[in-house]
Amino acid sequence: MTAGTGDIEKAADVLRAGGLVALPTETVYGLGANAEDPAAVARVFQVKGRPPSHPLIVHIAGAEHLGDWAEDVPETARLLAERFWPGPLTLVLRRGRRVPLEATGGLETVAVRVPDHPVALALLSAFGGGVAAPSANRFGSVSPTTANHVRAELGDAVDFVLDGGSCGVGVESTIVDATGDVPSILRPGGVTREDLEAVLGHPLAVPATSAVRVPGQHPSHYAPRARVVLVEPGKVVAEAELAQELGHQVGVFLPPSFAGAQVKAHAVVAVPGSMDAYARGLYGFLRELDQRGCDLIIASLPVEEGLGLAIANRLRRAAGPRLSE
Repeated sequence: MTAGTGDIEKAADVLRAGGLVALPTETVYGLGANAEDPAAVARVFQVKGRPPSHPLIVHIAGAEHLGDWAEDVPETARLLAERFWPGPLTLVLRRGRRVPLEATGGLETVAVRVPDHPVALALLSAFGGGVAAPSANRFGSVSPTTANHVRAELGDAVDFVLDGGSCGVGVESTIVDATGDVPSILRPGGVTREDLEAVLGHPLAVPATSAVRVPGQHPSHYAPRARVVLVEPGKVVAEAELAQELGHQVGVFLPPSFAGAQVKAHAVVAVPGSMDAYARGLYGFLRELDQRGCDLIIASLPVEEGLGLAIANRLRRAAGPRLSE
């Protein structure tokens, strides 16, 4: 069941009282607090087990409110906001005075976005302020894309859960550093690099590391309990069957090129050919293989174009430092 008007008003009251609300967005479910309440923001970090140096994203009701939360907003940022908000794009800008340092990880920059989900927008409108919200899961684990995912992982630690159905995009927002003369992508996500470049009229870098701290940069992130191992697409079946023979309970992300193949493994997920569908289902697939008792997941990276770039980023983070072992 999705949230109604009464639920929205109750959630807004919870935020005003310093409580935590899990809210749906088009990307993933967020764990929200009043962005101007340092104590409430601190509780977000406590519930997630998130290091306090990792900044949160401030969600606002519309681009017209951007000046309330950020200062010295460049024209490039306004252009991107006009084109992609509401939507899965986060802009990193100079921190406005309404934003406490607790929400920015102590930085003088702030990450801001307008979510493209009717329930989230209704909550932001009813609340009348900014909501600081990372994903509604334990730090480093698989992000939630349904209200049940939130309840299963965080339980009573959340004061109120707004159910907005399954998330339509399924991976987090793209984060763009708009503080300098030349924007760059700090985290690939729901808005593709190609779409951003089409609006800006020039290529955008996707640096492997950045001096600007943003969500999702931890070496191991978006990770299931099972170990994730990435291999070449053509080797997925052979590597999975070998690991199964060696005694692992293997889960396989079967690429479209192997559609219909019989694989000797504990559990098999057929990867959609559409990158939109793959992104929408990615975190659900990881959770499913955990629930089915897999201790090892064999997967390959998609072509890093469009949403494939965001999916590849999440799979690399899920595999973590083990990639270099």
